[in-house]
Amino acid sequence: MRILVTNDDGIFAEGIYKLAKHMQSNGEVVVVAPDSERSASGHAITMHSPLTVKKVKFFNTEIEAYSVNGTPADCVKIGVEVLCKTQKPDLVISGINNGPNLGTDVIYSGTVSAAVESAILDIPSIAVSMGSYESNQFDDAAQFISSIFKKMIESSSLHNIIINVNYPAKPKSEIKGVKITTLGTRRYDNAFIERKDPWGNSYYWISGTVRDIKQDVESDIAAINKNYISITPIHFDLTHFKHFEELKKWDFHI
Repeated sequence: MRILVTNDDGIFAEGIYKLAKHMQSNGEVVVVAPDSERSASGHAITMHSPLTVKKVKFFNTEIEAYSVNGTPADCVKIGVEVLCKTQKPDLVISGINNGPNLGTDVIYSGTVSAAVESAILDIPSIAVSMGSYESNQFDDAAQFISSIFKKMIESSSLHNIIINVNYPAKPKSEIKGVKITTLGTRRYDNAFIERKDPWGNSYYWISGTVRDIKQDVESDIAAINKNYISITPIHFDLTHFKHFEELKKWDFHI
C-alpha cells in the first residue's frame, strides 16, 4: 500500500510530520510537499516557470520526501505522474493543516485543492485540518486519520471523492464524536486592511474576522463549534444539476 502525503503549510510543518509518521503503520509513505507555505493558494498550478524538485531529509525519519517550489496541486500532479510513476499511490492525504478548512473556504484552500487534484487523477483522497489555529498538537488528528484509512481504501465507491476532515483543536476527552456533514457558509468582516507606502500609495492586506452567521445543523461549521469531528464528502464536479435541467428548457436564439 502506497500513501502520498502533502500539505500547503510547507514540507517542514509539524502537521505533515505527524501525519506521515502515523501513516507509516498503514503502508509505504512518500511525502511531496511545497518548499514553503502555500496557504490559500487554491487549485493553482504552475504553468509559466519550471518546477524544481529536491529530495530532502524528512525530520528524523527515513521517509522518502521531496520538496517542490510549487503549489499543493503541483505537488500531487508531479508526485503521482513523475515521482511515483512506477507505483502510483493508493491514497493521497493532504494536511494536517494548521487551522480549519470549513464551508466555502474549501474553494481557497491549498490543503483541500491538493486532495481535489488527487481525485481528478482518480485516486481517493483525504484533506485534514485542525478546527482552529489554537492547536498545539497534531497527534490525535493523525491517529484518527490512520484509523479510518482502511475504510477509505475498502470503499470502492469513493475512488474520486474527497473526504474533508476537520478535527477539533481540543483534548481527546472533550471531543464528542464524529459527524458526517455538509459544507457550511463562511463570511468575513473587514476583509481588506489598507496601508500606505512611503510615497502615499495604498496597498492592502487580505485579512478579516469570521462573521457569526446561522449555520445549518448538519454543516461542518456547526459540528466543529460543538466539538465534533467533521467529515464532509466533496467533489470537483461543480455542475448545478437542478439548473442544468432548467437551462435545457430555455429557448436559445443564435
